[in-house]
Amino acid sequence: MSWEIFNIIGTIAFALSGAIIASEEDYDLIGYYALGFITAFGGGAIRNLLIGAPGTTLWSQGTLFLISFLIITLIYVLPLQNLTKRKHWELTFGLLDAIGLAAFAIQGALFAKELNLPSSAIITSALLTGVGGGIIRDALAKRQPFVFKYDLYAFWAIMTGIIISFRDATNEFELYILFILIVSLRMFSLKYGWHIPRPRKTSNTLNTNSRT
Repeated sequence: MSWEIFNIIGTIAFALSGAIIASEEDYDLIGYYALGFITAFGGGAIRNLLIGAPGTTLWSQGTLFLISFLIITLIYVLPLQNLTKRKHWELTFGLLDAIGLAAFAIQGALFAKELNLPSSAIITSALLTGVGGGIIRDALAKRQPFVFKYDLYAFWAIMTGIIISFRDATNEFELYILFILIVSLRMFSLKYGWHIPRPRKTSNTLNTNSRT
C-alpha cells in the first residue's frame, strides 16, 4: 500500500512540474507531454534498468499514465504563461519538486527493498527514482539540473535510501513522517540556501594583470 501511495504522489507532482517547465519554455502540446511524462516516469525507468526489474513494471501503470495525461493536458489548457513569471510560482514549483523527490525516493527505496536487494542498491534506487526524471527534464529543456546546483537536491534522496535500507521494518506512519521530513528539509534548503561546500576558486592573476 505504501509503495502505491508514494508512487501516485510522486507521479502527480512530477507530471505537474514537467508541464510547468514546458509552459515556461513556451513548448507546444507535444513538448508538454514529453517533459511531463519523462519527469513522472523517467526516474523509475532508469532505476528498473539498473536493478534488473522487469520492464512490464513501468507499462503496467496504465492508470497513472492516464492521470498524468489529464494533468498535463489541464496545465496546457490553463493560462499559466503569466503565472510562471511571478515570484510565488517559483515556490509552487519548488514545493512540487520537493514532493516528487521525497515520494519517489521513498518509493524507489521500498521497491528495491521488496526485491531483497543490498543497501547499495536500495540507496541507488532511491537516488535514481528521485532525481532521474528531473535530470532528463532539465536536460531536454536546456536547463542546469537541480542535482548539479549544490543545493542538496540529490542529498535528500540519498539520505532517504540510507534510512530505509537500515530499517528492518518500516511501518506506514514512519514512512509518512519521513516523507514530510524530506519535503520540509528540501524546502528549507531552498529558502536558506543550504548547499554542498563549493571548491575554492583561485583568481586568475594572469588575466587580471593583462587587462591592467
